[in-house]
Amino acid sequence: MSRELVYLSLIFALLVIPRALQRFSVPAPLTCLAFGIGVMLWLGDGAQDPVVGLLSTLGISSLFLFAGLDVDLQDLRRGMWPLLVHLLIRVATLAGVAWLAWHYAGLSWQAAGLLALALLTPSTGFIMESLSRLGLSDAERFWVSSKAIAGELLALAALFVVLQAGDPGHMALSSLALVAMMVGLPLLFIALGRWVVPHAPGSEFSLLVMVGLLAAYITYALGVYYLVGAFIAGLVARLLQQRMPLLASHENLHALRLFASFFVPFYFFGSGTHVPGEALSFEALGLGVLLTLVVLPLRIALVWLQRRAMFGESFRSSLRVSLALSPTLVFTLVLAGIMRERFEVPAVLYGALLLYAALNTLLPSLVFRAPLDVDPLQNEGEAAPAVAEATVVAEAPAARPE
Repeated sequence: MSRELVYLSLIFALLVIPRALQRFSVPAPLTCLAFGIGVMLWLGDGAQDPVVGLLSTLGISSLFLFAGLDVDLQDLRRGMWPLLVHLLIRVATLAGVAWLAWHYAGLSWQAAGLLALALLTPSTGFIMESLSRLGLSDAERFWVSSKAIAGELLALAALFVVLQAGDPGHMALSSLALVAMMVGLPLLFIALGRWVVPHAPGSEFSLLVMVGLLAAYITYALGVYYLVGAFIAGLVARLLQQRMPLLASHENLHALRLFASFFVPFYFFGSGTHVPGEALSFEALGLGVLLTLVVLPLRIALVWLQRRAMFGESFRSSLRVSLALSPTLVFTLVLAGIMRERFEVPAVLYGALLLYAALNTLLPSLVFRAPLDVDPLQNEGEAAPAVAEATVVAEAPAARPE
């Protein structure tokens, strides 16, 4: 079979079959991950294709570029004090889990910190693009999205510190480079908007994606992986919305949704092809089940207690918010890969993390009877009716005679 036909078959398999299986409440990313593991078992090291690697990089970068664009600082300010309490509890739990892993799991302190992040960090993009199908109320959706975004910001900052702290000199240089990038990105966007966009109408999407990929590569070169730079580029573009409205316009966001929805499945497939055979053992299975039984109830209980203590919510509402925040698939996959490559953690732990991520991602699908997905396009068709309904409700009193 020719390589062209192989790639076409792969594209069909990743874009069509996982969607078909969602009717059985199986999240599409898990199907793509399973496909990758199956190909790895079949072809061994031959499954790690450079073309798939490039497509997976585009997938993870575009996903976090979109996540950065999705940050609404006004919403975060509106829920500032509850979110600060949430982050303080998150810092305490991260520190506690990292300390336990450092002292009792035989890991270096950096690997232990990454393990804590992998276990406790919700996958924001994954969660937010599935909220519309979970049947949550507006208030519940607000707090799920706000807590997921705040947790992601904390996790990205912690990831940078943990990966760089082993070498103080390199950390100082990397911090300066990161600050320079954060200062330079707005200037780059403004320069492109002044000197390129007026002569190339409709080029805003291409410029946004290319700047996002450039930022992703810079942070990867600094040793903190692609997702940090891509997220920062999206956040900067969102902050420039007043000055450059076309950069984060509805049309641009829609185009980025389409772009991400095509490439993201390749990231999960590529992650599956990099799973070592030793990670698929009964020992890894047992450890993964143990991690799920211990960590997942703890995470759900902490958020549930916060909601009950701070807002006096009902048992059911607090539980719904807690369950919606449970998936960690993207962060766990990324951090497990970093731990495997840079800190040589045992394959058993790597496999256990994959199983843990799969189980906590599957849980909301089973409870809410709705498949979770990481396709940013899913909310597009449902956002417009919601906005229209809100507009009608808001305008109804004005139309009513006095």
